[in-house]
Amino acid sequence: MSSDQNDFLFFEQDYEDDAVIEPTKFWDILIVDDEPEIHSVTKLALSGVEFWGAGLRFHDAYSGAEAIEILAKNNNISVIFLDVVMETDDAGLQVVKRVRDELNNQHVRIILRTGQAGNTPEEKVIREYDINDYKTKTELTRSKLVTSLITAIRSYEQVCQLEYQSNAMNTIVSASKSILGLTDIKQLCKEIIKHMSIILKCSPRGLVCSKLDGDDFIQVLGGCGHYENYFGEKLINVDSKVFKQVESCFDLSKHQHTDSSATFVLKSKHRKAALYIECDHVPLQAQLQFAEIFLTNVSVALDNIRLFVKLRDAAYKDVLTGISNRTNFIERVERYQKPHVNDYVFVLLDIVNFADINNGLGQEVGNKVLIGIVQRLKENYPTAKLLSRIGADVFGFIIRQGELDLKKLNEQLGVPFCAEEHTLPIDFRLGLCQQQDFQSSGIDTLKVAYIALNQAKKTKHKEGIYYSVDMQDKMAWRIGIIRQLRHDFARNKLEVWYQPQLSLDDLSLIGCEALLRWPTGNGSYISPAVFVPLAEDAGLIVDIGQWVLEQACQQQKRLENMGTEICIAVNVSVPQFKVKGYAQNVKNTLLKYGVKPKNIELEVTESVVMDELETVINTLRELQELGMEVAIDDFGTGFSSLSYIQSLPLDRLKIDRAFIKDLPNDDTGAIAALVISLGAKLGLKTIAEGVETQEQAQFLKNLGCDEVQGFMYAKPMPEHELIEFINKR
Repeated sequence: MSSDQNDFLFFEQDYEDDAVIEPTKFWDILIVDDEPEIHSVTKLALSGVEFWGAGLRFHDAYSGAEAIEILAKNNNISVIFLDVVMETDDAGLQVVKRVRDELNNQHVRIILRTGQAGNTPEEKVIREYDINDYKTKTELTRSKLVTSLITAIRSYEQVCQLEYQSNAMNTIVSASKSILGLTDIKQLCKEIIKHMSIILKCSPRGLVCSKLDGDDFIQVLGGCGHYENYFGEKLINVDSKVFKQVESCFDLSKHQHTDSSATFVLKSKHRKAALYIECDHVPLQAQLQFAEIFLTNVSVALDNIRLFVKLRDAAYKDVLTGISNRTNFIERVERYQKPHVNDYVFVLLDIVNFADINNGLGQEVGNKVLIGIVQRLKENYPTAKLLSRIGADVFGFIIRQGELDLKKLNEQLGVPFCAEEHTLPIDFRLGLCQQQDFQSSGIDTLKVAYIALNQAKKTKHKEGIYYSVDMQDKMAWRIGIIRQLRHDFARNKLEVWYQPQLSLDDLSLIGCEALLRWPTGNGSYISPAVFVPLAEDAGLIVDIGQWVLEQACQQQKRLENMGTEICIAVNVSVPQFKVKGYAQNVKNTLLKYGVKPKNIELEVTESVVMDELETVINTLRELQELGMEVAIDDFGTGFSSLSYIQSLPLDRLKIDRAFIKDLPNDDTGAIAALVISLGAKLGLKTIAEGVETQEQAQFLKNLGCDEVQGFMYAKPMPEHELIEFINKR
């Protein structure tokens, strides 16, 4: 344990030179912690402490299991100092559960301790099991440790006395347990007053009030009778006589009673609190004793409420920015769903390429950018409702229709953000949803706003896109198509067709391109232009691409066994190239089916090449070294720089059909000629796709094009037709 950790128990410690008198009676204290140093430091800090004429006798356990074993044998343990995290993250909480349930030990007092402030015990355990106190180890100065211990011992002694009391005492215990389970402060106050009125034998008319640290006023927390509706009010404005009596109790730190009322000071760690109750007699001494015992648990209940509020804040607030989180937004936005009302608009805001900031400049800079965005939104839209951090880089808020100017919002957000020494221009995408489109549940409202946001991101629309019902229909259609694609692919219903590729010189068959087909079951097919992008979005394309490669390998071997050895070209998508070890995976597939590398060609589009150029070049080089050929498909339609072409390990350029369809009459053929010439200078073959007329074929041949494929020669066909095509030749 570090010296800092050792010091915390001795901070504010007062040293005395008085002679030590050994006590004859003891309070048995069990220290449960897996760190031996904590045992030593705790004993040292509590050395010499006496309470009610008795000293302290310590017992040690270094695990939850050992603690249970000691408690099972020794029923005289008064207080347990219990570490939350030991052999498991919840070992301490499990000890609490076993002590109360299995051992049925309800009188031992438990003080939870943890070395990490974030390891807060579950609210359910705090609520259901009697825990005396909860502290981080760094909070426990010697004075606070002694205070917590004495409070626990006093509570232990009182609980022990309760076991020997009358039925009235049992009623108090039952009442105390009921209030410890409450998390609503108003309901808690009602229950406190109701049970106190039973103890004092009077009507339930009174209030509970408090004065928080740093406040200069006393606030009503809840009440019964004619005090019930004063929740949150300043006590001075409710009743001046009650105010004076409570203030006097606070000043003197003790209970007071008159012929018509009683005021009890509630011990609380973080506030001054009091219970005021009207009664028509002076409380009896026995009633005051019972009340004192009850108030011990009332104080714990108030502190547990505060702990619950902290837990709730942790669950509903974003730790970094301090604003609401996604969960809180979903729960609170539901109140804005009103049929036929369209006063508000929900703005969902996404930061473009935020990951680049985190990866390039560090998370600290990224965090400051996020905080800066929240500050700017608060400054410019102070009337916005439910400002929330919906995702890592997504924010949302609700604002009145007339207060939102999208152009102005973009201008405000377009001003660069300062983070440390960096000045960063940030780009955003906006999805908007009008109140008339809010859904009955918060999660559904968020979903429709995300539909608009995703549309804005897809189209790179900067001004923002409003949600419309047809977007929902399109989304439902997309989801349906993807679901059906998953279903059909899993059941091997997809097909691979093949389109022959010929040499322009002698029209000999040199290979064919493997093309994916998706039959609908009624004789028609869904276009690859429709389902391939959806497969990419859904993460299916990697598995489908691997399946197509395997089908092509098997087809190549079947043709080879028939005496026809040709190369089959397989298209590769961007996601496939991003899979780690893609080149090795292709190699393994070829080995699995015994296919020669020269007989499988991979076709990649310019978008694949330019997505992650360095990664693609390395992968293509691995494949080429293996002996495979690589072609760039649809060459000339993308956005690649010619400076990269020379560095790419390629074998073939494929001229897109867009540069072929109007040849030779409506197109000069300049681009086709440029691609063919470029290929020749780089030592690459060129193949033209989409050739449908003899004029086009002759024109391309005159330009020096090497190979051709198109409907003029053969359409894409299933395997049996391909075999017929080959046999006829």
